[in-house]
Amino acid sequence: MSKEPVAVVGIGQTRHVAARRDVSLAGLVREAARRALRDAELTWADIDAVVIGKAPDFFEGVMMPELYLADALGAVGKPMLRVHTAGSVGGSTALVAANLVAARVHGTVLTLAFEKQSESNAMWGLSLPIPFQQPLLAGAGGFFAPHIRAYMRRSGAPETVGALVAYKDRRNALKNPYAHLHEHDITLDKVMASPMLWDPIRYSETCPSSDGACAMILTDRAGAARAPRSPAWMLGGAMRSEPTLFAGKDFVSPQAGQDCAADVYRQAGITDPRREIDGAEIYVPFSWYEPMWLENLGFAGEGEGWKLTEAGVTELDGDLPVNMSGGVLSTNPIGASGMIRFAEAALQVRGQAGEHQVDGARRVLGHAYGGGSQFFSMWLVGDRPPDS
Repeated sequence: MSKEPVAVVGIGQTRHVAARRDVSLAGLVREAARRALRDAELTWADIDAVVIGKAPDFFEGVMMPELYLADALGAVGKPMLRVHTAGSVGGSTALVAANLVAARVHGTVLTLAFEKQSESNAMWGLSLPIPFQQPLLAGAGGFFAPHIRAYMRRSGAPETVGALVAYKDRRNALKNPYAHLHEHDITLDKVMASPMLWDPIRYSETCPSSDGACAMILTDRAGAARAPRSPAWMLGGAMRSEPTLFAGKDFVSPQAGQDCAADVYRQAGITDPRREIDGAEIYVPFSWYEPMWLENLGFAGEGEGWKLTEAGVTELDGDLPVNMSGGVLSTNPIGASGMIRFAEAALQVRGQAGEHQVDGARRVLGHAYGGGSQFFSMWLVGDRPPDS
């Protein structure tokens, strides 16, 4: 039996900020969910199941929050499932929900991801001492900086590339009312003059710590036919994983990421992603990961990703816009960051991205990764069903 086509008919985000002290965790997630329902013109009664995701519980110190969030998300008396795959969890959560629809287990599913970083300290949560794990040197940046240096050595990329990415994404964020960072006075010189945190990563080349939530309503062909506006259709979706550490692991371009992208492209019939995809929302928490992931995802050859960035190809008006919303560099509620990438891709093909809309976007990639570059989740969405 063929899979049921999956449509995105509702999208809702909170305004992402450093601290949402006006709402509890339950209030935060309900805000995003209600906006998604409003976008789809549905009610809680129309939802058959709920799938949620977040980053590790110790980030907020609330164990298994799904136990008390069921009521806030209209899940009382309905199936509710929680997903966790580190930083990629927002994407993985959306894919689990999509698979429930594709398998015809449920007709309409609410999926949501969230984080309240203001009630935690993720930096030190990611700095556990030996012997429990390898030292991360104060947060994720300490782990990823050596891999960036390895990329720079292998590719010959100039040290200005990271600043170019950050400058682009922060300017894109100014066009996105939901983005956390709105730096109206941002300049390339300011990015390059910001303090060095983990060589070669500067302060302005890193993601913020955000509170926020993102929700989507996924449905089948019948549900899409009843939708008030054109949906986004999932053309392909996949997850892959690999260990954090193993002999021969390529931290610059992990095999799991390559395999995940290849699977998505195969499902969608994409043979030349650089030419056939109109934009990409890529999980870039540190600016140098834009050129690195451009290569990992097949948009550029090995050692060539930084040249696309430097040439302006990834600008909002470029041939392959990347992180039109401002990306993770501008908004980072960790548990939701991957779903925001997926949702922003769907907004693009629905023509609902507002000031950061890419003209004529028909196929857009959403991408997330997590852990020590070990979990990957991606989907490609389009403006037409996969069989049309």
